Amino acid sequence: MNNPHSAACISHEASTAAVYATPSPLVQDAVSSTTTFRQLFDATSSTFTYLLGDDSSKTAIIIDPVLDQVERDLQIVEELGLTLRYALNTHCHADHVTGSGEIKKRCPLTKSAISEASGCKADILLHDGDEVHFGGNILHVLATPGHTNGCMSYYTESLGGMIFTGDTLLIRGCGRTDFQEGNARKLHRSVHRKLFTLPASTKVYPAHDYKGHACSTIGEEMAFNPRLRLHEDAFKKLMDDLHLPYPKIMDLAVPANTQCGS
Repeated sequence: MNNPHSAACISHEASTAAVYATPSPLVQDAVSSTTTFRQLFDATSSTFTYLLGDDSSKTAIIIDPVLDQVERDLQIVEELGLTLRYALNTHCHADHVTGSGEIKKRCPLTKSAISEASGCKADILLHDGDEVHFGGNILHVLATPGHTNGCMSYYTESLGGMIFTGDTLLIRGCGRTDFQEGNARKLHRSVHRKLFTLPASTKVYPAHDYKGHACSTIGEEMAFNPRLRLHEDAFKKLMDDLHLPYPKIMDLAVPANTQCGS
């Protein structure tokens, strides 16, 4: 049976997108190509998925896809005439199953990617300082452990500067640190030593939101995030005292996501 999304998945040469292990300076001249951007939402897990496409080459990446929303996501890719090259995860999620594997089945040229520190399997294992290129756009890979030991954030200068923070930095909050090798001190340092050194105007796009927010900025979070404004010791005490229940499908999601579309 013909794949309804195959034309959108394989219509361009693979050489238009690449992952590079040689880092370049984090702040460069703005890229010249224009970028398509979509923020998508899964209400069941309160997960944001992000689609970015290069308008010149029509190559695209997707960040934190959710299995139950793959049909929706690939329909948008097809409608926009994009070719999906990479399905990236910010970390090994515990509250939903990643859509990376299903996307790879439908789009043979798409490669899955996640941090090597996550312990997950994927086509590409990322490290701090790596770059993901799609057309004229670059995603800078930042290791931001704390919520889990393998958390990554992805920064691009496109559209005025955007950082995709996973669960490391949420809007007026942050991810929990009490499982999956979480560490409150590491999270605090990841935010203050890496994310909060980005330009204040950088738009923050997290993996989750539970209060109706969609976007923030680094400047806003530095000023108003009640958890991350705390000093490290106070932050650790707050996180250690949360005593939250585990995600409902954690026992299903974590084993499934360790494969991450390999």
